[in-house]
Amino acid sequence: MLSCDICGETVTSEPDMKAHLLIVHMENEVICPFCKLSGVNYDEMCFHIETAHFEQNELERSFERINTIQIRTSDNRKDTLQCRMEVNSSVHSACASNHPKISAQSLPNDGTLKHKAFYSENLTESRKFLKSKEKECDPSKIKRSIYETTYSPPECPFCGRIEDCSQDMENHVKTKHADLLDTPSEDHDQPLYDCPMCGLICTNYHILQEHVDLHLEESNFGQGIDRVQCSRDLELAHQLQQEEDRKRRSEEARQEMGEFQKLQRQYGLDNSGGYKQQQLRNMEIEVNRGRMHPSEFHRRKADMMESLAIGIDDGKTKTSGIIEALYRYYQNAATDVRRVWLSTGVDHFQSSFGDKGWGCGYRNFQMLLSSLLQNDAYDDCLKGMSIPCIPKIQSMIEDAWKEGFDPQGASQLNNRLQGTKAWIGACEVYTLLTSLRVKCRIVDFHKSTGPLGTHPRLFEWILNYYSSEREGSPKVVCTSKPPIYLQHQGHSRTVVGIEERKNRTLCLLIFDPGCPSREMQKLLKPDMEASNLKQLRKFVGNLKHKQYQIVAVEGVLSSEEKVARRQASQVFTAEKIP
Repeated sequence: MLSCDICGETVTSEPDMKAHLLIVHMENEVICPFCKLSGVNYDEMCFHIETAHFEQNELERSFERINTIQIRTSDNRKDTLQCRMEVNSSVHSACASNHPKISAQSLPNDGTLKHKAFYSENLTESRKFLKSKEKECDPSKIKRSIYETTYSPPECPFCGRIEDCSQDMENHVKTKHADLLDTPSEDHDQPLYDCPMCGLICTNYHILQEHVDLHLEESNFGQGIDRVQCSRDLELAHQLQQEEDRKRRSEEARQEMGEFQKLQRQYGLDNSGGYKQQQLRNMEIEVNRGRMHPSEFHRRKADMMESLAIGIDDGKTKTSGIIEALYRYYQNAATDVRRVWLSTGVDHFQSSFGDKGWGCGYRNFQMLLSSLLQNDAYDDCLKGMSIPCIPKIQSMIEDAWKEGFDPQGASQLNNRLQGTKAWIGACEVYTLLTSLRVKCRIVDFHKSTGPLGTHPRLFEWILNYYSSEREGSPKVVCTSKPPIYLQHQGHSRTVVGIEERKNRTLCLLIFDPGCPSREMQKLLKPDMEASNLKQLRKFVGNLKHKQYQIVAVEGVLSSEEKVARRQASQVFTAEKIP
C-alpha cells in the first residue's frame, strides 16, 4: 500500500499513485493567490491564507460581513444567496487561478500549524452556513454558478470591477474600498495609537483600550498570584518567628528556673533541711573521712540536741576577751597608730558544721548581743537573756514577724526560717533588735564615695559613731558603744573598733565569723604581734563592694516607741548616705 505525501490517500500500486497525482494534484491544483503556493489541498490552502496572509485576507472577511448584512435585509432570499455564492466563488477562483507552482518549502512551519485548529473551526462554521443556504436554493444552479466562477478572473465584490489577477484586485479593494474594510488607505492620514506596554500599533482607539485592558487583567492576575505567594511567605515567616519565640521563651524559663533554684540553694530555701540536718550530715562526713572518732560524733550530737532543746548556744565556737587583749596591745605597742576606739566587750562566734556557708548573719547577731548583754544600759530590755542558738534566733525573728514587724521581708522568706538555711541580713537583725526594744537604725551606703569603688564616707561615719571628740582624748579609748553590724552582698561582719593612724588614714577592726577560733585565740597571747592583727584590720582599699549597710545600736526603746517603730516598719526604708 502506498500513501500520498500531499493528501494522505492510500492506493494499492505505483501506477495508481501516479494517476492519483496527475488527476488530483496536477490538473485540479490549488494555488495561493498571494504567494503562489501549490501542492496542498483546499483546507490546507485556506489555513495558509488565514495565517500567512492575514492582512490580505481581510478582504474576504469584509466580503462575508457585507454579504451577511445583505442576507438579513434583502427580501429576495435567492438573490441574496446568489450574491453570497458569487462572493465566495471569487475566493475559490482566486485559489484556483492558474499560476506557476512553487516549491514545497513555502508550506507553513510548525509554529503556524499549531494555529490550524483555531482557523479550521471558523472555516467549518462558514461552510455550515453555506450548506444551510444551499438547501433553500436549487442545487443545480448553485453548482453551475460555482463551476462558472471557479476559473473566471477576480471580480470586486463591492463595485463589480474585474481585474486580471488577484494582486491587482487586492490593490483595488485597499485603495477604493478602504472605508468598508476598516483598513486605512495609504493616501489617508489616519492617526495611529501605540500600546504603552508592548508597543503594538493600533488604528482604532477603542481597540487599543481593549488591548490595554487585557494587559491590565494579566498584570492583576499576576499580582494576585504574587499576593497569594507573599501571603503564604508571610504566614510561614510568622510561624517560624512564633516557633523561635517559643523556643527562646522556653530556654529563658529554663535558665530562670535554674537561676532561681541556684539562689534557693544559695540562700537556704531549697528545703534541704536546716541547722540540725546540716550539722549531722557534716559530722558524718568527718567520721567517714577519719577526721572524727565515732565517740566524738555521738558526744557532739548529744550536746547539739541539748542546745536545741533549751534554745541556748553551746558556746563551742565562742572566743571571749579579745577586746581586752586589744586594749593591752595598743597601750604597749602599735607605734604607727595615733588613736584607736574600741567598743564594749564583744565575744567572737565562729560558724560551725551546722551553719557553714549561710549562718554569718546569725553569728554576727550573737556577737552584737554578747556586747549588749555586757552593757548595763540594756539590762531592762534583755534581762535574763542568754546567747540563743541559731534555730532559736530563727524562731525569734518569726515571732517578730508575727507581731507585725517587716511584713515585706517576711513575705520574701515565706514567713518561715526554722528548718531552713535561709540567710538573714541587716533588715532581719534590725527587726529582731527592735522587737527586743533595742533602739537601732539602718544606714545604707548605696554607692562608692571614693576612687576605685571605695567607701571613705563609711569609715568617716563609723569614726563619728565611736567618737565625736577626737582631740585631747587618750591613745586607746574603750567606749560604751556596742559593735556595728556590717552587711554587704553575700556576707556580713561585725565592726568592733577603728584606728586612726599617724598618716591620718583610717582602719576598721572587724570580727569575721568565717575566721576560725584558733586564729582568734592567737590574739589572747601576752606577746601578741602586729601580724596577728592582719585578720582584723580593714583599710579603705579593702572594702570595695558596691553597697554596704550597717545596723548601729543607739539605746533602748520605750513600749510606745516600739509600737511606733512596728507601724513604721510597714513602709520601712533605710537611711541612705549620699
